[in-house]
Amino acid sequence: MKYIDLHVHTNASDGTCTPSEVVEKALQIGLSAIAITDHDTVSGIKEAKQYLKSINKESDLTIIPGVEISADYHGRDIHILGLYINESDKGLNTKLAKAIADREARNEKMAENLRKDGIDIHVSDLTFGEPNTVITRAHFARFLTEHGYVKNNTDAFTKYLGSDTKYYVPRSYMTPKDAIDIILAAGGVPVLAHPLLYKLDLAGIEELVSYVKSLGMAGIETIYSSNTGFDEGIVRRFANKYDLLMTGGSDFHGSNKPQISMGTGRGNLKIPETLLEPIKRGCEKL
Repeated sequence: MKYIDLHVHTNASDGTCTPSEVVEKALQIGLSAIAITDHDTVSGIKEAKQYLKSINKESDLTIIPGVEISADYHGRDIHILGLYINESDKGLNTKLAKAIADREARNEKMAENLRKDGIDIHVSDLTFGEPNTVITRAHFARFLTEHGYVKNNTDAFTKYLGSDTKYYVPRSYMTPKDAIDIILAAGGVPVLAHPLLYKLDLAGIEELVSYVKSLGMAGIETIYSSNTGFDEGIVRRFANKYDLLMTGGSDFHGSNKPQISMGTGRGNLKIPETLLEPIKRGCEKL
């Protein structure tokens, strides 16, 4: 059995590994495919592909171009993955550039809020040597941890970055329809990421799944690092009921989420390569 990971972040957004390092890790653990799914950017995909080509190794590793887009759902931030996208699509890149600009405006306001309470933080401090990275709250958490304001990333979100803190600044998000439409227009498969993380009860999750299905959502992330107990079974039932493709991913972020490893999540994740063929067939039908 070969395994894959369809939800991987690089330091083009809030991961800590370069795209080349991500590819090297995937080769080391023997994955047959990974999807690069950075937040609101496709800028890490080119390096990942070029690195794999440059090392000239005989490998079955496939790099699937992807993206993770934030969208607003009744005031909640939901995430929509795009798999097998054309990363050069003009419409996609125009929309992502607008999303990044909205992030940058929000980041400046959050940094200003923190400075008002004596925390010496500037957005320019948050790139960590990668000037083109898409800065997220994970970058703020890393800075606060490394400079001794908090003990770890969890404390950073609890004290300074969570939506219930006075420093938090809400973002402007795409609508789910816009996110799905631009993924479809770029030739990709839109997938609802980690549906059990949105703090909804089962009826609320089903309402969300039904709604995004009506907009053209083609898949749902069924195998995921945070799943416990009957979680995967719950998502599988939604996938079957709404005729959605099943995908799986670790949501790897490197040292920003040190408890999550590529391919294996928290240690027991296994995403079979057999999921890929239905996704590719679905991509051809969209």
